[in-house]
Amino acid sequence: MPAERVITAAEAVRETLAQALRDRPEVFLLGEGVADPTGIFGTTKGLVDEFGPDRVVEMPVAENGLTGIAIGSALMGRRPVMTHQRVDFALLSLEQLFNAAAKSSYVTNGRHRVPLTVRMVIGRGWGQGPQHSQSLEALFAHIPGLKVVMPSTPYEFKGLLHAAIDDDNPVIFIEHRWLHYVSGPVPPERYAIALSGPRLVEQGSKATVVANSYMVLEAIRASAALAGVGCPIDVIDLRVLRPFDPTLILESVRRTGKLVVCDTGWRLFGIGSEIIATVAERAFDALKKPVARIGLPDHPTPSSLALAETYYPGSGDIIDAVGKLCDLPAAAVSAARAEVVAARRGIPIDKPDPAFKGPF
Repeated sequence: MPAERVITAAEAVRETLAQALRDRPEVFLLGEGVADPTGIFGTTKGLVDEFGPDRVVEMPVAENGLTGIAIGSALMGRRPVMTHQRVDFALLSLEQLFNAAAKSSYVTNGRHRVPLTVRMVIGRGWGQGPQHSQSLEALFAHIPGLKVVMPSTPYEFKGLLHAAIDDDNPVIFIEHRWLHYVSGPVPPERYAIALSGPRLVEQGSKATVVANSYMVLEAIRASAALAGVGCPIDVIDLRVLRPFDPTLILESVRRTGKLVVCDTGWRLFGIGSEIIATVAERAFDALKKPVARIGLPDHPTPSSLALAETYYPGSGDIIDAVGKLCDLPAAAVSAARAEVVAARRGIPIDKPDPAFKGPF
């Protein structure tokens, strides 16, 4: 058997876009930086040379205008893939996304479709503070008519992006910048992963941990450390925020009786809050302990590295939460925590962890 091909998530995105451009003449890319030599963290690098400026369209700094152009072209039968290098830039186009893209099919009883994919990049460690480091997925997931996707591995990046481009509805495709550097096995052929729900990443019996995007990798690291002290856990990758399918989460909670949710965004009013509310509505009798919620603290993102170090949650926080829910001895929690701290020793807080490699 040939060895599995291993590439980064950024390479998987670039390959997906190239395949879509080759296979479907109605697909085109647009955004600020798509034709730049650096190619939006490498995800569109060189595509303008292969497909030309009519299909890889560099746009001016006018987010609301370029979003309107993308929506209009989608209504006319094209399949645009628009990219914002920061999710913060998309705030200038919310009226277009919320009132035009999300509602066109509904108000026309399905006669009009908006097959638009909007890539948005989130992240941490940029030192760019409160206006360029936000994680705003809950904002988009709140709007009926939008689909919202947050992949965590290179395999998911490719499969979910193909599915987003094929979809006849507007899809918000949110990429954590640190995940662009993560590598894992990705088949070279075209494949799509249905935009339909979460996946079980790790299986255990002591607690259920639900995470999305980069926090999935932190949960995997926590899971390995907890298994080492006799506390195996379920780790569930949410993947698709909207449409929200809680079936797998409910099944897991009914089996473990304990729930930890991990947001990349703020703890209050986040995706984790919706998961907790759903579990309370449908599986409250299965809960043996109050749920634990992990997310960003309730203040804007700091620019200072010293402040950022305590701002972003990680695998240690997941271990603490699971340890409390499962009544683990303090020595076991300390041992598990020491393992994840050692794994990041020597890596600056503003750098992605090079140890994160697939398969996941």
